[in-house]
Amino acid sequence: MMSHHLFLKKEIDPTHLQNSSLEKNLTAFHLTAMGVGAVVGAGIFITPGIIAAKYAGPGAMLSYLLAAVVCALAALCYSEFASTIPLAGSAYTYVYTIFGELAAWVLGWALISEYLFAVSSVAVSWSAYFQNLLAGFNLHLPGFLSTAYESGNGGGVNLIAGLITLLIGLLLVNGVKESTRVNTIMVGVKLAVILLFLGVAIFYVKPANFHPFLPYGSSGILSGAALAFYAYIGFDAVSTASEEVINPQKAMPIGIIASLAIASILYAAVATVLVGVVPYHQLNVGDPVAFTLNLINQNWIAGIISLGAVAGMTTVLLVMSYGGTRLIFAISRDGLLPATLSKVSPSKHVPVTNTFIFTSIASLCAMLVPLDKIAELVNIGTLFAFATVSLGVVFLRKLPNYQQLPKGFNVPLYPFIPLLSFTLCLVLMTQLQKITWLVFLLWTLVGLGIYFSYGYRHSQQRVLN
Repeated sequence: MMSHHLFLKKEIDPTHLQNSSLEKNLTAFHLTAMGVGAVVGAGIFITPGIIAAKYAGPGAMLSYLLAAVVCALAALCYSEFASTIPLAGSAYTYVYTIFGELAAWVLGWALISEYLFAVSSVAVSWSAYFQNLLAGFNLHLPGFLSTAYESGNGGGVNLIAGLITLLIGLLLVNGVKESTRVNTIMVGVKLAVILLFLGVAIFYVKPANFHPFLPYGSSGILSGAALAFYAYIGFDAVSTASEEVINPQKAMPIGIIASLAIASILYAAVATVLVGVVPYHQLNVGDPVAFTLNLINQNWIAGIISLGAVAGMTTVLLVMSYGGTRLIFAISRDGLLPATLSKVSPSKHVPVTNTFIFTSIASLCAMLVPLDKIAELVNIGTLFAFATVSLGVVFLRKLPNYQQLPKGFNVPLYPFIPLLSFTLCLVLMTQLQKITWLVFLLWTLVGLGIYFSYGYRHSQQRVLN
């Protein structure tokens, strides 16, 4: 009997899709800005140099394009789900309707780690760039307040990383409309700075720097793509906004696909220009964009780039925090987490308690745990979600009430593209380190403990059945 309950599926009543305590005020433009804000962040200012220097050489652009292809296939699958089942919770909600409660919980718990650790890791990067800006004015924090403690390297707490995460939480509780307005402004600043870099640095490109094109062989492209994937993870946060979109059947596919296309072009362009200006083996630095500009004596632009990086990472913090809180809202509404996490403010129309708890935990992680330790879980949780959603589309069209659900976007070449997306996600997962798999397993076991001690007994779906 218990095994039957573990696979109870969420029944989607078409009449319930219009009734939500969350306010509908987002458009396709807002969603595209959210997607670009989440995807074009710390990754574009950091990862191109590392991928070029350690994995793919001048072929780094191919790593980004390969990662973009995998994400694009997953984006098509997300778009069909988001336009057909426009409810908060993203992949968690989709999997609940297709594979049942236990699978949904495992995936939802994995996604909580993705959002939580993504916010924490980006906050640490935000802190580093902000401290570089302060250093330009000869302002410095004491060592014990500038970085988290790490054996052999000292440190204490990363105060700025913790504070920026809390400030993002304060912004989010003021309402989605205010948050998206700030995000749109920041995205504009970020895009302007990236285009400035490309416009200046392209005149210093030397064709000789593109040879040899693949110094680490073709396998380096695949390894580089596994790392580049980290740069693209934010687009799935767009699908968590489904319940707050005015016309989700039209707006969700546009927002998801357009943001990914813009981000892919920008990443490939930055990677190409970087390796064209600087020999690839010199790019293994934490700030390759600023490093490149300093090398060609464009120091004044390097300062602007640092400002753009801060703006860029602010949008990532905003969108990923938003995605995490809406995921927890959906899980709580289903009874698998305490009900207080899905209570919505009557005046702000946002889950205030949920937001404060999520950003407070992310703030503690950002302050106390070194960057390399908190970034490990992000990729595997996302790839797991992408693989599951891709496979889920194959079964979505077999739901008994599928014809009564809203019709928006349909994945082309069904079922070939969903199955190809599922396979490619699994291939990239095999490229991740063993320690990542171990931590992911431990995180999953903790999640199962929470489910069987609380979620199973409080499930709303079980009450309905």
